[in-house]
Amino acid sequence: MSAPGSLWTTSAALAVLTLSIPLSAQEPNAADVTSQDAIIEALYDVISGPAGEARDWDRFRSLFIPEGARLIPVGRQGDGTTRPALVSVDEYVERAGPNLEATGFFEAEVHAEVEEYGAIAHRFSTYESRRTADDAEPFDAGINSIQLVFDGDRWWIVSIMWTSERSGVSIPDRYRGG
Repeated sequence: MSAPGSLWTTSAALAVLTLSIPLSAQEPNAADVTSQDAIIEALYDVISGPAGEARDWDRFRSLFIPEGARLIPVGRQGDGTTRPALVSVDEYVERAGPNLEATGFFEAEVHAEVEEYGAIAHRFSTYESRRTADDAEPFDAGINSIQLVFDGDRWWIVSIMWTSERSGVSIPDRYRGG
């Protein structure tokens, strides 16, 4: 059993911690952050485009909390193990940006499952990736696990962890909308 006042102390500590997280970044396009659907649409829109087209990485950055946001691809390593790679928003832009722009990349959400409690939300966003907007079949598909927070004014992306469909890892029908 907790000591008297410990619940208050824990709540107060969490409140102070919450107040210490700076939620200010580059000014976003207001329409991008007004709802969960809007921020997810903006996320997919900003990374998508034809080969040779620069992406608006400042817009991309404006979707994420400015301190500590993470993008976490989870993939199978050469030794057969599965391992996440934790990268910051800027590291993602630096590592993935040139390839997205060079080869062409169009990714879209095809189904979503959302859980929400208070100011937090978790979205399992099933995606399909294509090299051109007109490709009949995707070259990749998977699930983005996206954590979001609402600060009273706008939505922020806190983290995205994803994995692609591959041998032995198929997207379940419930995440395909079926």
